[in-house]
Amino acid sequence: MKRILLAEDEEILRMLITDTLEDEDFQVVEAGDGQEALDLLKDGKYDLIVLDYMMPVYSGLEVIVKIRQEGINKDVPIMMLSAKSQLSEQEQVIAAGADYFMAKPFSPLELLGKVRDILNEKNTIQ
Repeated sequence: MKRILLAEDEEILRMLITDTLEDEDFQVVEAGDGQEALDLLKDGKYDLIVLDYMMPVYSGLEVIVKIRQEGINKDVPIMMLSAKSQLSEQEQVIAAGADYFMAKPFSPLELLGKVRDILNEKNTIQ
């Protein structure tokens, strides 16, 4: 079972993403802000990190910088979720060390397909 860290401050969206991923046998560990995400990353190993851009304490961008600078789960792919969908913001996120960017709003199935692609899982969603 692949393990995913999901850091998203919007509880309803976090629950929707978690339910979608867990229904497909991914294990999801949730964080509600950037500090909690960093604490969880220091204590565990993950196959994918999914971060919201706008979070309390540390933004998703700040979390990426800390992950890459401190070497915490440094080889784990990072996907950024954001309502900021301008090209310059996407480039900033990728330059900081994210591997993928997904603009909000998105469908849960779209996110599931992307997660499967990243983790090289067979995508059977129609």
